[in-house]
Amino acid sequence: IIEAILGNFFVLCYISEQQQYLFFLIVCLYLPQIDKRHQSKDSIFFRDGVRRIDFVLAYVDDLNKEWEKKLERRKEFERNLENAGLKLEREDKKICFVKIHATWDVLITYAEVLNIKVPIKENDIPSTVENPLDCMLAPLRLPEKVMHPEPDYFTAPFSRDKQELYLINDESTFFSPSMRNRIVNYILTRCPYGTEEGKKKFGIKRLLNNGTYSAAYPLHDCQYWKKANDPNCESERYTLYMEWARFLRFYKEQPLDLIRKYYGEKIGIYFAWLGFYTEMLFLAAVVGLICFLYGLFTMDENMSSKEICDPAIGGEIIMCPLCDQDCEYWRLNTTCESSQYSHLFDNVATLFFAIFMGIWVTLFLEFWKRRQARLKYEWDLVDFEEEQQQLQLRPEYEAKCTHKKKNPVTQMEPYLPITSQAVRFCISGTTVLFWVSLIIASMIAVIVYRLAVYAAFASLMENTQTLQPISGLLTPQLATSVTASCLNFVIIMILNFLYERIAIWITDMEIPRTHMEYENRLTMKMFLFQFVNYYSSCFYVAFFKGKFVGYPGAYTYMFNRWRNEECDPAGCLIELTTQLTIVMAGKQIWGNIQEAIVPWICNWWGRRKARNNPENLYSRWEQDHDLQTFGALGLFYEYLEMVIQFGFITLFVASFPLAPLLALMNNILEIRVDSWKLTTQYRRPVAAKAHSIGVWQEILNGMAILSVVTNAFIVAFTSDMIPRLVYYYTASENEDSPMSGYINNSLSVFQISDFPDRNKPKLNPENFVICRYRDYRYPPDHEKKYLHSMQFWHILAAKLAFIIIMEHVVFIVKFFVAWMIPDVPADVKAKIKREKYLTQKILYEYEFEKLKERLCQGKETHNLFS
Repeated sequence: IIEAILGNFFVLCYISEQQQYLFFLIVCLYLPQIDKRHQSKDSIFFRDGVRRIDFVLAYVDDLNKEWEKKLERRKEFERNLENAGLKLEREDKKICFVKIHATWDVLITYAEVLNIKVPIKENDIPSTVENPLDCMLAPLRLPEKVMHPEPDYFTAPFSRDKQELYLINDESTFFSPSMRNRIVNYILTRCPYGTEEGKKKFGIKRLLNNGTYSAAYPLHDCQYWKKANDPNCESERYTLYMEWARFLRFYKEQPLDLIRKYYGEKIGIYFAWLGFYTEMLFLAAVVGLICFLYGLFTMDENMSSKEICDPAIGGEIIMCPLCDQDCEYWRLNTTCESSQYSHLFDNVATLFFAIFMGIWVTLFLEFWKRRQARLKYEWDLVDFEEEQQQLQLRPEYEAKCTHKKKNPVTQMEPYLPITSQAVRFCISGTTVLFWVSLIIASMIAVIVYRLAVYAAFASLMENTQTLQPISGLLTPQLATSVTASCLNFVIIMILNFLYERIAIWITDMEIPRTHMEYENRLTMKMFLFQFVNYYSSCFYVAFFKGKFVGYPGAYTYMFNRWRNEECDPAGCLIELTTQLTIVMAGKQIWGNIQEAIVPWICNWWGRRKARNNPENLYSRWEQDHDLQTFGALGLFYEYLEMVIQFGFITLFVASFPLAPLLALMNNILEIRVDSWKLTTQYRRPVAAKAHSIGVWQEILNGMAILSVVTNAFIVAFTSDMIPRLVYYYTASENEDSPMSGYINNSLSVFQISDFPDRNKPKLNPENFVICRYRDYRYPPDHEKKYLHSMQFWHILAAKLAFIIIMEHVVFIVKFFVAWMIPDVPADVKAKIKREKYLTQKILYEYEFEKLKERLCQGKETHNLFS
């Protein structure tokens, strides 16, 4: 009675003074007890302490010009929610909250609509025989109650007519909180709130966009740093934080079943994939580290760097200037240190590692399919198909498409006319093409920067005494490469920030039909853009830099102004390594800052506002309201980040064997950062189903195939592997040291008097007659002066032959491995068949018993009338 009167205080105006006095007396006597019973700050129930809060809506009742319009929308929306069977309870404060509870009738109705599977019998299929080596992995294991928080059951889609069949022990706990918030979210996204501009409006998303509500979210079950006081609450958030989200648990396995139970299958699949990817990276990182150590230990045995560093060889070789007029002649031994370091990545192990990674990526994808199949069985996703989601139209699609057409499955449904689709796709395609062109333009601008500042770096390093001690290590080429890589990384981050918003806008404009279609379109747009954005600079260094230089006296110029870049005498591979390291490491560091530090700062700033509130009045819904929003695309960005990293360690791994090791260290941190922010810094996401990683699987397959091609080209054209092999087998004249003389052989001769005025240096203090340059051309005294020599064509043929052979060998092994490894493990296939058989048997027996009961009742009725 008191709660009812408090809900409408104006009733006091219509009762007598004695009744008012009596009312206030009752309030004064009983309000402390009510507050004590119902206002626990961590309660996730209505004031009655029985009905669970499944969802919360929040809004600020500000008196602006649209206040009345928003008020009407809320009244209509909440009235329709109550008509749908949901129970609402309001908390009027500075920020107003509407708590939502789904009744049993609502849950069973929509459980049938959403085809939710529920337990019918405990699983009696024997578990897989334990591996004898499991005892060695005991330190990595988590307690059984954490890894498997609930028993395994045979399940079947829920049906209201067969409630006796299911294991319903308690109606309040039969549907898990994640199932409940998924059902309520389904209702919220389809609930109408009125008609505006002649169109029927509905869906919580539109109400959030127009400011009618400020937030809509399910509640966490407790505070993450301590267990809930309520015995009815399982404190799963606390368990996840203690056993999963802390970095000190980095060596422990992930409690995937608990993640799935608390956050839903879609988030569970992501963490399962990320964990499996990290496990597989361990093998690649070990092999890459061995290859790197091989280069490190054989550095002193590298004949090429020995000759470059030898004062009698490299010190006597005069190299042609690397820029026009301002640059001087230089001696080859000035690049001694850089040539030694290039051997770390450009050696025989590079070839082995490139082939190994081509096979590793196949093993990773094939074993992930098996892991995914096992999860589908364990998480009751075997019969879950994406077609079920395709039948569920996006509310935005239904709202914006006024035309109707007949669908053989759903009967009448809205559709978008083909002309409208064509116009929208043209606008979308043009926008994407424009932004990709913008990336290419920015990359060309960076190349121009490289060409323009090289002369400045060369002049600065030659004339500045303070840089002389490090001039051997920090060459003009390396300085230009490092600064250009940093500049390119900044441009990448800026373009990426801008394009994210453009991609979402144009995808919304296309009005995709289903949620899956929306995610796939956005994924392809974002991936295409980021592929060009992140990898274009690496492609330039790997396949274009130093390939179209010309030769002294006939150099090639960009825009007829800037002379194209030459590779270092030790090759372009070290520059590709530098570019890859800066972009990859910079992206990972920046990503972790964005994911961890930014949400923490925002939440810390938000909690400052709540410090003035009494501790016992800072309720669970208010605490969660002050957290960050994970959003519908939160998981999309996590996948995108990892797939871009996957490209770095596969497409260009031949240039940097340590890339898998960097990725492994990042991913160990990434798992704990993602789990920490999801558990502590973000509101609880709405649970969603997914039986795979979706379109990302196809993207990974495409990158795996492309990586074989790129690594073959890197070994052939970017490294010096093939020229050295050709020299070893065809041109070497020293049997005791076959590689001696290689440097002299790889440098062509140019007569300085042949320089045109545009290229000739201003100074030639020692009056050099000839200079050397990196190419295979005839000398000035040959009848084919400065034309490519036969050795050039032999090396080119060897490079092309190597690419063809390597690609065919790796592809044959890849396809053979993929054929040998079945996508679904044999024991999982058997369990799926066994479970289907037993489930059908249980359903058959249930229907048979019901039929017998009806026949018996009919017979009794017949006898009664007889």
